[in-house]
Amino acid sequence: MLMKEQGVKATTGSSWVVAWPCSTSGMAATATHFARQVGTAVKEKIGRTKRAQAPWYTSLMAAASRALVERLPLVDLIVEVRDARIPLSSECELLRNNLCSSRQIIALNKADLAGRSGSQAWTDYFRRTNCISCGVDAHNKESIKELLGLIQRQVRELRGTSHANYTATVMLIGIPNVGKSALANSLHQVGRISAAEKGKLRHATVSPEPGETKDIKSFKIGSHPNIFVLDTPSVLSPDVPDVEVLSKLILTGTIGDCLVSRKEIAEYFLAILNSSEEYKKWVKLSSDNTVGIYHGIPKGCLTFSEFEGKKKKQIPTDHTQDDIVCHVRRTLFETVSSFDGNISYEDEMGALIARQFAALQEAFHVSAECGEDAHVKVAGKLLNLFRTGRLGHYLLIFIPQVILQNPKLSFKHSSSTRRHQKVDLN
Repeated sequence: MLMKEQGVKATTGSSWVVAWPCSTSGMAATATHFARQVGTAVKEKIGRTKRAQAPWYTSLMAAASRALVERLPLVDLIVEVRDARIPLSSECELLRNNLCSSRQIIALNKADLAGRSGSQAWTDYFRRTNCISCGVDAHNKESIKELLGLIQRQVRELRGTSHANYTATVMLIGIPNVGKSALANSLHQVGRISAAEKGKLRHATVSPEPGETKDIKSFKIGSHPNIFVLDTPSVLSPDVPDVEVLSKLILTGTIGDCLVSRKEIAEYFLAILNSSEEYKKWVKLSSDNTVGIYHGIPKGCLTFSEFEGKKKKQIPTDHTQDDIVCHVRRTLFETVSSFDGNISYEDEMGALIARQFAALQEAFHVSAECGEDAHVKVAGKLLNLFRTGRLGHYLLIFIPQVILQNPKLSFKHSSSTRRHQKVDLN
């Protein structure tokens, strides 16, 4: 069986085995084609600049990187925040040498966007490789309580004492837009309530745009012992050599959309959606009543008649309204379900995506008079719904079966070994 590397390697003993981290089906390979288009476009744009340096690696980020390296030995515990949808691609370069130490917790944030089963599989994988890990949703109180409990237990274990008359510091660190500030706010809020703390509640600035945090800020998250969490500026390596990893970082919002056309990014997302099973959950929205005979009807979804009734209350300019989101889901379901081509082929996947863009103009109330800008507007709205979880759950990298079936097999993620190559595992 031939497998390709995608920024990930599997090892057993001292031998290397290259493993394909997602489905080996033709449809997944087609989605990979669109991913490479996005990553390659960014690489080419960077190469055309005078400095030929990644635009996200600003002087502020370089200074933040140096400051964090100096502080790492001084804190009691490091919580590396990663995006649960891309648990390897969102690894922080600064921590590579400290990976899986007893002073580090890998928090897979946005677990709600990746899906419960996928997030749990990766959490189990990291634990199996002796990394302390947990999935977390920064906006879910119970999830935050679990992370807070893990932090408190680990701090006590590292201190090696049952006494509570000391102060510990915990540093949140990670690449842009993985939700560090949202986690800091939630840990601060839940921790203060648990400790019956009084006083004014503090807030870290949270933004959907990457790189919003500029300074290191401290928030109290526990008493007896006193625990403070440090929210830190985001850091991302200036060199991301793998184009597929680069495309994932762009799709999830780690890197701003200004480096490549939003339409290309949205095409990549649609290729993923069309290759997945996620759209089938929206069958109940279909105007074709015969479709439900062949598909299971999911819970928590408007019927077609309910959807038609809500359409009358739409505010056309707000694409985040439930009724408009339902219209978008219905459009995506019907375009994929009615397509009679073979989306394992790149040209046919492209034809389906072109059809979807045309249909989504109506769903998003984008006028055809906008011309070429219509596709840009559709792409922006579509990406916003994806990034906020309104269009389903997507795990963009899977643990290969060869890893799951062999407990001795583990990933080795190294930026110096991301070249694409093939090996025969049989």
